[in-house]
Amino acid sequence: MIIIQIVEDHKLVADSLSPRINESGRVLVTGTYYNLQSCREGLANSIPDILLLDIDLPDGNGVDFCVEAKKRYPVLKIIMLTGYKEFNIVKHALHNGASGYILKNAEIEEMLAGIEIVNSGEQFLCEEIDVLLKDKKNEPVIWLTDCEKVVLDYISKGYTRKEIADLRCRDEETIKTHWRNLLVKFNAKNTAELVKKACDMNFLQQTKQG
Repeated sequence: MIIIQIVEDHKLVADSLSPRINESGRVLVTGTYYNLQSCREGLANSIPDILLLDIDLPDGNGVDFCVEAKKRYPVLKIIMLTGYKEFNIVKHALHNGASGYILKNAEIEEMLAGIEIVNSGEQFLCEEIDVLLKDKKNEPVIWLTDCEKVVLDYISKGYTRKEIADLRCRDEETIKTHWRNLLVKFNAKNTAELVKKACDMNFLQQTKQG
C-alpha cells in the first residue's frame, strides 16, 4: 500500500479525490491539507511516501515549496497535481524536485499509475505534459519571481516605471531593476519586444488554474 497526502486548496476537489484513490486498494490517502502551513504541520508528524501537491495555494506556491519539502524530507516524493500546463512551470517544478506532474483532468487510472511509477523511483509525466516537453525540448526556461510577474503585468498594460512604483509603494529604482531583469530574462531589446515575447509564451494569458 502506497501512502500519500494531498495538498489542494479547493476542498471539494480534495474531498472527492481521496475516496476515489482509496477505492483502488493500491494507494491510501492519510492526510488532506488546504494550504501550505497545514501541510508543514502535517509533515512534521507524518511523512507519506508521496505528496500530491497543488501549485496555486492561498499561502504560497507549490513549485517553490518543493525545494523546502525536499530539503527537510529528502525521502519524500512529490507529484504536482495542477491545472497549469505551461512549459516553464513544468520544467521549474521538475528542477525543484518534483518527481511527477499530473493535470487535474487526468483519469483516475492514469493518476494511480503515476503514483505507482513515482513510488518505484521513476519520473512520471501525464500524457499531455509528456507531449508538451517533447515539443518544446529546445525552448529556454524562464522563471519569474512574484514581483517580476506583477511588474510585467503592469508593463503590458502601459504603466510607466513611476506609476508602477506608486501603485506598488516601492521606489522607482526597485521597479527599474525588475524591468531590466525582465528584459534580460526574455532576451528583449525593448519594452515592446518584451511584451510580445511574454504574450507569445503565455506569461500574460495564464489564469488561475490551481
